[in-house]
This record gives sequence, C-alpha cells and structure tokens, in this order.
Amino acid sequence: MNENLFASFIVPTIVGIPVVILIIMFPNIFFHNPYRTIGNRLTSLQQWLIKLVLKQMMAMHNIKGRTWSLMLISLILFIGSTNLLGLLPHSFTPTTQLSMNLGMAIPLWTATVIMGFRHKMKKSLAHFLPQGTPIPLIPMLIIIETISLFIQPMALAVRLTANITAGHLLIHLISGATMVLTSISPVVSSITFIILILLTVLEFAVALIQAYVFTLLVSLYLHDNT
Repeated sequence: MNENLFASFIVPTIVGIPVVILIIMFPNIFFHNPYRTIGNRLTSLQQWLIKLVLKQMMAMHNIKGRTWSLMLISLILFIGSTNLLGLLPHSFTPTTQLSMNLGMAIPLWTATVIMGFRHKMKKSLAHFLPQGTPIPLIPMLIIIETISLFIQPMALAVRLTANITAGHLLIHLISGATMVLTSISPVVSSITFIILILLTVLEFAVALIQAYVFTLLVSLYLHDNT
C-alpha cells in the first residue's frame, strides 16, 4: 500500500531512453496481415468489426468525408488497442498521457477546420455568428464561438485521458484494498474481489467505448466541415 498511486502512469524507460514507441507498436502484431490468403476466426472477427464500424461512421459523410475512412478506422484501432494494452498486468497505457492525446486531437481537428474553410468558407464563418443575433451581442458571441471552436481538441484529449486514468486508478485502489482485507476479513475481501472482476470487465468495455467516442467526435467534426 506504500506504492505510489501514479507509478503506473510514469513513462517506462530503458537506460534512460523512453520505450513508449515500442509499447505503442506492440499491439500491431495482433492485427490481420493482409498478405495472408486464409485467415482464422480472429481475423474474420476483426474484419467484420472493422466493416461494421466503418459502415456506421461513413453513412453520414459525403464523398469528401469518405476519403478519411482509412484514417478514422486506423485511429479507432490504434486507440482501442492501446487502451486494452493498459489492462494487462505490469503494462503501460500510452493514452493516459495528455500530451499524446493532444498530439492526436490537435492535428486531426486542425485538418477538419482547414477543410471547412477551404470547401465551405461561408458556412464555416457563419458558425461564429448565428443568424438574427442582436448587434450589441455580436462581439461577445464571436469571442464565445471562437473559444468553443478552439477548445474542441482539448476536450477530445482530456475526455480520453480522464476516463482511462480514472478507471486504472479505481482498479488500483480496489485491488490494494482486496489484498489488505484478505488477512483481516476474508468475507469482505471476497466481495471486493468480485467487485474488482466486474470493474475489470467494465474497463474492457470503457477502453473500446472511449476509442469509439474519440473517433466518432473526429468524424462529426469532419462532417461539419465537408
């Protein structure tokens, strides 16, 4: 119980060199190799899920938006795999780092905004000033809409970071309490162990849901600007 609560969120290093890039690349070995002629049940399930998610996301997009299909499906696979990686014992979750999530959110958001100003200049500028706004409120509304626009990538990154970090902290606290209660009260310890198992199952779902939510919000930003 004397272990640092946030020790699992520290970027691991080998001889002082961060190994986060190797950790990020590790889940790629579980994905289907397109050069294989015959796949197994796991690859068939992966392909079915990819087609299902891609079909749902691309249904609302026009031709310009559908050119992002490879980017969006790669994004959801990357975030989902790294989130699940953090649920393994003695592992590190890259998506608990706000800097990494900002590194994903800001370029994607910037690209969608640039596309909006390039292809739909009038509509993009109209978002800053709703129709029928009283003249005295025009400067204030422009400032508010500008702030809300620039806060979108921050909201994307903070949402993902907070949800993944909160779940890992909760698992850490409950597992520590289970170990302490084992010698004090076996009955209470068994109850907390059951809660820990249920929470772990919930975290598996949260890991995938957060990947889907992050990608869906990027897709919505893209839809608004294409």
